[in-house]
Order: sequence, then structure tokens, then C-alpha cells
Amino acid sequence: MDTSGAVVLAGTPIGDAEDAPPRLLRLLAEADVVAAEDTRRLRALVARLGVTPSGRVVSYHEHNEAARASELVEAALAGQTVLVVSDAGMPGVSDPGYRVVRAAVDAGVRVTAVPGPSAVLVALALSGLPTDRFCFEGFLPRKPAERRRALAALVTEPRTAVLFESTHRIADTLADMAQVLGPDRAAAVCRELTKTYEEVRRGTLAELAAWAADGVRGEITVVVAGAPPVPASTDDLLAEVLDRVADGERLKEATAAVAERTGASRRELYEAALAARDAAPGDPSHLGHPGYRGATSRKEGR
Repeated sequence: MDTSGAVVLAGTPIGDAEDAPPRLLRLLAEADVVAAEDTRRLRALVARLGVTPSGRVVSYHEHNEAARASELVEAALAGQTVLVVSDAGMPGVSDPGYRVVRAAVDAGVRVTAVPGPSAVLVALALSGLPTDRFCFEGFLPRKPAERRRALAALVTEPRTAVLFESTHRIADTLADMAQVLGPDRAAAVCRELTKTYEEVRRGTLAELAAWAADGVRGEITVVVAGAPPVPASTDDLLAEVLDRVADGERLKEATAAVAERTGASRRELYEAALAARDAAPGDPSHLGHPGYRGATSRKEGR
């Protein structure tokens, strides 16, 4: 095999078994060791896929991953292919995987992956929310106070956030999110992705919290819009204009550049810069900007 003597992280279907790539089927059949988050679920998966593992199957879950990692790395060092799979999705993404990768890297063992389905990316793509920048928060804390503190850290986060939640806590979590992040923040609740009863519910956090109050079943991924940009104050924008002028840029060009970048009114910003200049003409320490070289007249500045 071309992956002998390696640790291979393999993504498994998050619902529909037909999403399994051919390479996953081959490795399940040929790997020397298959480390599974839940060996019972692995047996059910290979039965659906029509594959029979020829190698040794061992458990690799959150309670034994630290101890098991060294054993898996030793097997790879001995030239064996070690396939690591989680119950669903990509190992290491809120599932065991990080520790064996870290141990393999430290031991100089090759680590590679079989790309596969990911609830994070599927939910992000289906959410209808911005996908150009996002962060993954995993599972929020179970205790209400700790959960609200974790959410408070996202109040000003500009990126779209993706997180997992259980059916037992989703109603409380959405209620907390509406309270902490704001009831009008856009979000999507994605459940049972790629399965028969797949559903994507989009709306504001207040609307989703009300919908979930009666209970939501299934595997759940929540996607929340990032914080809206906070417009810079006129004073901040004016300071940037004056900094650019102090560096030798003409007032007109400096104002145009700052206005274009921030969306501020070019005319209002220009007038504010003229007023600030006129308030202290000839003062090189004008508004805390040493060496400010503003135009000597409105006509020149224009």
C-alpha cells in the first residue's frame, strides 16, 4: 500500500453512507490497524459499505486517546498503516484525532488524510450566511453561566461562527445566543445533514429560539452570522487622514483613500479635515500629529 507506515485520518459519512469516497473503502479493507471512536458504529458502517476490515480494530475515543496515541504511533513506526476514523465526519474536528497527530508528528511519522464529509462545511455552505471567513467553536459549555461567558467572547467576532449542540441543550443555547449576541443576529440551525429528514431552519436568533422551544431532534449544527462592522468614528477617520498627510500625502488624496476604504462620506471627511486644519493653522503638533503639513489655504488643499 502507498500509505504504509503512516497515520491516516479519514472522514466518514455524516449521514448518507453513499458519501463515502472509494479510498476510504479501500483503506477500511486494507489498513493494518483501524482506530475507531466507537467500534460498534464502525461495524455498522462497514456493513452498510459492504467492506470487511482485514486489520486489527481498536477503540480510540476521548477517554483513552492520550494513552492509545502512543500505541498507534508505534504501529506506524513499525511500518503499519493506521487508519483513524470518528463516528461521523473528520477526526480531530470535535472528535479524537489531535493527540495521535501530535504524537506522530513528534515521532517523525507520516500523517495524511482521506478528505470526507464535514458537518461544519456542509452547514456553513447551506446556511446562507457569509462563508469567506468563519470560525469553528465546537460544543459550547454545558453549564449556563459558562456557556454565556463563551458566547460573550463572540459578541464582536466578525466571522461567521459554526458550532455543534445536542438536542437536549439546543433550546437553551439558542435562547442564550439571542440574549447575548442579540435577538436580530442572523443564524441557521442545520439538523440531520445528508439524512432523510435533513432540515435547515434560517432566521434571527429570536425566531430560532422560539422555534426550538418545543424541542429539536437529530444531529445539530448551528451557524451564526458574525458581528456587524462597527463604523469608525469621525475622530478616528480624521486621525488617519492627518497621519497620511503628515507622511506627505495631499489632503485631497488622503481623504479620498480613507473614505473609499471605510465607506465614509468623502465630502464630510474632507470638510472635517479642513475644519481641523483651520482650527490650528501652522501648528505642527496639530491634534497630536507632529509634523502635520496641511495645505496653507483651502484653495491649495483642494
